[in-house]
Amino acid sequence: MYLIDSDIIIYSLKNHEVVRKHFLENESIHKAISVISYGELYYGAEKSRQVEKNLAVVRRIAELFPIINTTKAIMETFAELKSSLWIKGRLISDFDLIIAATALSRNYILVTNNEKHFRRIPALQIVNWTS
Repeated sequence: MYLIDSDIIIYSLKNHEVVRKHFLENESIHKAISVISYGELYYGAEKSRQVEKNLAVVRRIAELFPIINTTKAIMETFAELKSSLWIKGRLISDFDLIIAATALSRNYILVTNNEKHFRRIPALQIVNWTS
């Protein structure tokens, strides 16, 4: 099962050939997005030049992919990750940590192009569909 990061959704919307190919190849595998990614996409639509059109696209994405809300377990995992990374001096943004905590707590593979940040979390399984 895959948790799709917002950057991969954006690549898909821009018709990135390799990303679209991966979506087709993995068509039968369950995919979801974090409520955080949904918020990032919604924010992007709100600040765009074509607000209504882009909001419609984001709402359609929410119909296609289940949105995983944060839970107590996800936030506990977030706190453990943040503490561990803080001790190592390797912090990443809270939103990325919540996305990672969502994937970890659900045992999902995170699909992202942001390998630089997410590779800091050893237990997190990630795959990059842009290459």
